[in-house]
Amino acid sequence: LLASFSVLTCTSRTRADGRVEMVYGLASVCKLLVKNQEGASLATMTLLTQDRVILEMWHHLKDAILGGGVPFTKAHGKSSYEYVSTELKFGNLFNKAMWDHSTIVLTRMLETYKGFEGIKDLVDVGGGTGASLNLIISKYPHIKGINFDLPEVVATAHNYPGVEYVGGDMFESVPSAEAILLKVRFFFFFF
Repeated sequence: LLASFSVLTCTSRTRADGRVEMVYGLASVCKLLVKNQEGASLATMTLLTQDRVILEMWHHLKDAILGGGVPFTKAHGKSSYEYVSTELKFGNLFNKAMWDHSTIVLTRMLETYKGFEGIKDLVDVGGGTGASLNLIISKYPHIKGINFDLPEVVATAHNYPGVEYVGGDMFESVPSAEAILLKVRFFFFFF
């Protein structure tokens, strides 16, 4: 079945004893599910979107639309930000998925995108561990990077050179910079 949808390759070979056997391998679509040279893969994002915690919020989408509110909060009794910071297993999966996704997307984007060349300072709103800014500053070391996220997130973030870590709430204020980076993932509109 997976071979018919080009998820796996399927070839036959004749063994030394004359018997024919089927040999399966990973098709090109699978390369996003295995770790790349940076150690990132979309497998963690797939696991995150299929995690019980995420799936439960979809059962509350109708109620949130009709009555207001946020599906995640209705499902778990606390905001997604609180949940990520208090539920270690889910928080680790979430942070790894964000790191992997950002690393894959930005590595590819930085191969051709030149929009960061003239920027002096850049704030990454919701920057998590600082991985995105690290990639950008690695290519454009003249940029002063400000990684802005919740205080509990920046308290445990990586310490990348050239990145300043600022804790706060983006709904209250955002640090001043020449440019702002804000990455959005589609399913987090209900998060």
